[in-house]
Amino acid sequence: MNEELKNILVKVHELYMKYGIKSVTMDDVARELSISKKTLYQYVTDKDDLVGKFIDNEIATRQEEICKCFRIGFNAIEELFEISIFMNKLMRDQNPATEHDLMKYYPSHYQKTVKAHREGIFNYILSNLKKGIKEGLYRKEMNKEVIAKLYLWRSENVHFNELFTVEEFTSIKLFVELLTYHVRGIATEKGIIVLEEKVKELEKAYNK
Repeated sequence: MNEELKNILVKVHELYMKYGIKSVTMDDVARELSISKKTLYQYVTDKDDLVGKFIDNEIATRQEEICKCFRIGFNAIEELFEISIFMNKLMRDQNPATEHDLMKYYPSHYQKTVKAHREGIFNYILSNLKKGIKEGLYRKEMNKEVIAKLYLWRSENVHFNELFTVEEFTSIKLFVELLTYHVRGIATEKGIIVLEEKVKELEKAYNK
């Protein structure tokens, strides 16, 4: 991706997160970038194409950020917390109108995000389970594929469940409870110790 298109997508991200997708026109994008619509159309064919490139860039950016956690040297539980904190921040920053517009007016692009999210979460949890078992933090006697699917199912149902408001769903309290619920079900005694230390560290950081 060239720098010009990257700059366009950065601005588009700002506009979509602030106003939603439907209300942001190609004129708005061109005006915010201080370029002509003719120049904008050198990079995209129409608004649908722009939304598609925006979605592809969002998916790639999230994957890149998550991959950083794999390279830093965390143990499996620390890694789980770091990536979950990142995902929690994304949800807090998300404008509900953006997701609504994507679902209603650009269903094919919406389905792409759903597919990427599901595959990403499943593969990440599966990798995390294998790592935790190797480190002695997770129990060996578990069906890793089933656990990964349960984690994905639970995270999706909490997100789309009317029992929780957006504020509750993205709160640190619910965040800690969900991770604790998940890890305690699969952790060894060694893993429980690491979990409790991580929870104390996180609560201390957020209660400052």
